[in-house]
Amino acid sequence: MKLSPARTLAIASIAALLAVLPGKSQTTQSTNPSGSQPNQDQPASQPTSPAGKVIFQRSVDANGNTVSTTGPAAKPTAHAADAPPVEDSVRQSVAVTGLDLDVHLHTTAQQLAARATVTVLNTGKSPLTRIPLQISSSLNWERIRIAGRDVSFPVATINSDSDHTGQLHEAVVPLAEPLAPGATLRLDVTYSGAISATARRLLSVGTPEDSAAHSDWDEISPAFTGLRGFGNVVWYPVASVPVALGDGARLFEEIGRQKLRSSGTRFRLRLTVEFPHGQAPTVAAVDGNTIPLKVMDPRSLSSDVPGIATSDTGPTTLSFESPSLFVATQTAHPGAHLTAYTIPEDESAVKSWLTAATGVSGMIERWLGPNSRTQLTVLDLPDPEDVPWESGPLLVIPVRDGPPDELSSVLSHALTHAWMAPNPYWLNEGTANFMGTLWDDRQHHRDQALGTLEAGRQALALAEPPSPGEGIGQPLDRATSPVYYRTKAAYILWMLRDLVGDDALAAALRASNGAANKEPEGNGGDPASSFQAALKSAAPGKNLNWLFADWVDADHGLPDLTIDRIFPNAVQSGNWLVSVTISNAGYVAVQVPVTVRSATNSTTERVLVPAHGTVTPRVLVQGKPIEAQVNDGTVPETQASVHITHLDQQPESAPTATAPQ
Repeated sequence: MKLSPARTLAIASIAALLAVLPGKSQTTQSTNPSGSQPNQDQPASQPTSPAGKVIFQRSVDANGNTVSTTGPAAKPTAHAADAPPVEDSVRQSVAVTGLDLDVHLHTTAQQLAARATVTVLNTGKSPLTRIPLQISSSLNWERIRIAGRDVSFPVATINSDSDHTGQLHEAVVPLAEPLAPGATLRLDVTYSGAISATARRLLSVGTPEDSAAHSDWDEISPAFTGLRGFGNVVWYPVASVPVALGDGARLFEEIGRQKLRSSGTRFRLRLTVEFPHGQAPTVAAVDGNTIPLKVMDPRSLSSDVPGIATSDTGPTTLSFESPSLFVATQTAHPGAHLTAYTIPEDESAVKSWLTAATGVSGMIERWLGPNSRTQLTVLDLPDPEDVPWESGPLLVIPVRDGPPDELSSVLSHALTHAWMAPNPYWLNEGTANFMGTLWDDRQHHRDQALGTLEAGRQALALAEPPSPGEGIGQPLDRATSPVYYRTKAAYILWMLRDLVGDDALAAALRASNGAANKEPEGNGGDPASSFQAALKSAAPGKNLNWLFADWVDADHGLPDLTIDRIFPNAVQSGNWLVSVTISNAGYVAVQVPVTVRSATNSTTERVLVPAHGTVTPRVLVQGKPIEAQVNDGTVPETQASVHITHLDQQPESAPTATAPQ
């Protein structure tokens, strides 16, 4: 297994193209009083029958109660449709602002049945006469109720790589009265189906079968259930635009848009897990956080009688995330600020992980404080080649032996999420990336830290608009792409480190993080402003307004620096005064290190270069200068992040041509 930081930090992305399959639709009937909560009754489960008997069917009776039927009693009506019955403009106008889910998992049959109260908001400018809601194509809509009435609705199968099947089942719910802009509506929905691992979307574009299977591992099973949410498996209702990875970056933009829209969503999950006797789950995690399980599996019962585990998240508020659900039967191993859960064959390997966690915890404690907000949970992926994934303080990864440096690098990133408040999300994600590279830097692997930054810079430079007139970019508090809220955010923290120093930056992170953790959910404060205020308090002599204005609150792209000319002049006592003229063709101001070196000494000064501006700092160095360098790789640029001009073979007072390196 390879545990490179890049593999771990890129775990949210799946390479796929739309699977083009024939469209179908169905019509179902349902009822739900507006404002009602999901029914507490759980769907019954039947043993699998070789005769093809229906094993997991839910419906709603005339009183709105959930009942289970099999065989002839379960007869949904359906009709074919040739095209999706709703436009993207309508889908974009629907935001889900509340999810109250009652989910039943039948792990042996790989089945999920759910009833949910879904609150939707019209974010558009026009009234809505229909509400589109989507789930994975492996699940089927059963009934929908609005204001105490059954609703008849079409369901179309639409192609979208937001789900591992490459398709979604979209219910388009007609409204008796249009939903006005800014108004909300509650729908009571039921749906069910089987979720097994499938790599259909990847195989359809020629991905090798083994690689595809290790990317799309979401499934329900007795030993391990992993449902990663939108972008992997859509196990809860969403309103999204159908997208394909092959269509530029639209898939990842839609994943980010869904995460951004989920911020502030009211969320609750009541979970029931039906498992084989004697195979009780030991851990469950929802939205990145573990939840306690109440297990009922009496030894006196027959082995044919399944056990039941239940849990309830209680009312929560989502941050920047796709709701996820994990249930596993694994052994717990507590460590420094984490608990690692492993399958039996990894009992020995986990010791290396616990040792690495102890090693990196000291550095994180020095930066973020001695007490973490929560613990990191590490879940062991059953297949050693499966692609890792993370959500906040949850890391799902094969727990296999690996080089200590690689384990430490992975955990320095992952453990940071156990300290950081979920919002602002760019500070949460950026600090995790920052701490990962900082660990490399502290271990005297400066080149490795800069190499990790440079690998992300290239993608960031491609994503940034060439000029503000060609696009507004992505200000960090509204960013939907990982290259902004992870890569660019980490660069900003490196820039702040050079501007204010380690102690001041660490103090600001601790202060703003502590304030964010004390904020009540849904308080509506501005955590980003809290971080800026904490920096001002920790470094009162530094003016950082320009940095937040150009790099955080707005997106003006990246700087584009050039060394125009250099004039070295001998002064006295072996000292030289070197003038370095630097121009910035970008639309964003930047402060970069300027270093002049002689054979025996070097001098570095930080210089602020305005957008579309030119500056000429003069740097005093002991000994004849042999080279000048602008930027050291810690500030991202459009073309290159290190510029070096060699002077040892140039006339002492002649201007020197330069080339980026």
